[in-house]
This record gives sequence, structure tokens and C-alpha cells, in this order.
Amino acid sequence: MLGTYYYHEILRRTVIAFGTLFNDIHIRHTGKNGENLSEIKVPVSYGPRQKFLARIQQQPELNKATTLSLPRMSFEMTNIQYDPTRKSGITQTFKASDGTNMKKVFMPVPYNIGFELNAMVKLNDDGLQIIEQILPFFQPAFTLTVDLVDSIGEKRDIPMVLDGISFQDDYEGDYATRRALTYTLNFTVKTYLFGPIAESTEGLIKKVQTDFYMNTDKAAATREMRYTVTPDPITAGPDDNFGFDETWEVFGDGKEYSPTRKIDI
Repeated sequence: MLGTYYYHEILRRTVIAFGTLFNDIHIRHTGKNGENLSEIKVPVSYGPRQKFLARIQQQPELNKATTLSLPRMSFEMTNIQYDPTRKSGITQTFKASDGTNMKKVFMPVPYNIGFELNAMVKLNDDGLQIIEQILPFFQPAFTLTVDLVDSIGEKRDIPMVLDGISFQDDYEGDYATRRALTYTLNFTVKTYLFGPIAESTEGLIKKVQTDFYMNTDKAAATREMRYTVTPDPITAGPDDNFGFDETWEVFGDGKEYSPTRKIDI
């Protein structure tokens, strides 16, 4: 088990999906008469808030073109924690196709990933504009479909839950110190992690057989009818266009079907 290399990039995909939610937020500055003076797309990047605040404080020449400008947003992954409330059977498996072969896949393991989103601004109104464009979509969760495992086409709806919001004003010192107002939003992303994916040794299910009984007493009941369905053609794959052949049989011989021997006895 351990030592078998695999990498589905699920954590990386989750980080990208989270950051993509906030990459098209704008703020506007208006004049006294309501005219639009400027509109700014707020940049967002991955990294801790302290990194950006330290860079702001280390730039004494505030008018230089290389100065780190505000507003801007940053986000980072803060923790990963197992979620027992979404646990499924550890031995349960399902089959999936990569387009050519059948794969045997164990049920994914539920994990919660903590994220912190920081909106850093100079003006409080800029921060309020950013926050107001985010909050209405989280009640308290926003669900995003993420392509978790490309090889089997596994997509899952991933809830992104807003846990809380806090505010911090880092302005201290004299007039030369740059002010940075920070709104911090904490999220929990409920994703799933998949283990290694093996070739399925059992193949496709190409026949389903059901026997009907007229009595619920298993000791006295005998089969009365059998329904069988197979794909048409029998050689069809999971991605082919195929139909079904259905067969009904009526019995009065009192026999039972043995799943292990695959005969009537």
C-alpha cells in the first residue's frame, strides 16, 4: 500500500479552485456627483498576509513605481483535517472507466481544508466593496464542482464554507507609515482525497438476473419468474452506444439458483 507512487493533484486543484473564486473582484472610486473616477481589478495571489504587510512596511519611498500597491488580496491553506462525519466504508469500491479500461477505485476519504483569505486595503470603503461582493454567495457555503481525478473523470461538488470574518487595522506610527486595513475571511473546504487507482479484475457487469417469489417465507417460497437483462451487443463497452435484451422466464420446478455454482439446483 504505502510506497506505491500516485499523485492526483487533488490538493493543488482544490487550492486553484478556491483562488479562482476571487480573481474577478473590482472596486470603484466615484466623484462627488457619482461619476466613475476609476475602477480597479483587485489582484489575488497565494501567500501569507504577513509577507505582503512586511513588504509594504519595508518600502519607505511610497511614490516609487515598484511599491506594492493596495488594494490586493492574498490567500493561503492553513490546515488539513479528517472529517469523520462524511466517512464511508473503507473497503467499499466502485468502478470507473478511463475511456479504454475499467478501473477499481476505493471510496474517497473526506478531508476538510482550512483557507484564509485576506483583503488588504488603504481605504475602509475599498474593503467594504470587496467584502460585499463576496458575502452574498456564502450562506454559509458556496458549492463548486471540481475535477478531482482526470484519469477516471471523477468530478465532485465541493462545499466551501465561510466560517467567520475579522478585521484588523495595522496603522501605527507616524505619517510616513503606510496604513493597511485587513479583512480576514476563514473558510473550510470539504474535499475528498483518492488513493491509488487499480485496474479492475472483475470487468464490466454484462448480465443482471432477478428471481421473483410469490411468498415472503424463504423456507416455503419457490421461484415463480426470472427477469434477465444483457447489453446489446454483449461486447459493448461503457462508452459505446448500446441497447438491452430483456428476457422473462416462468418456472414451476421448485428449483433455486445458486450464485456460487451459477446453476439451478
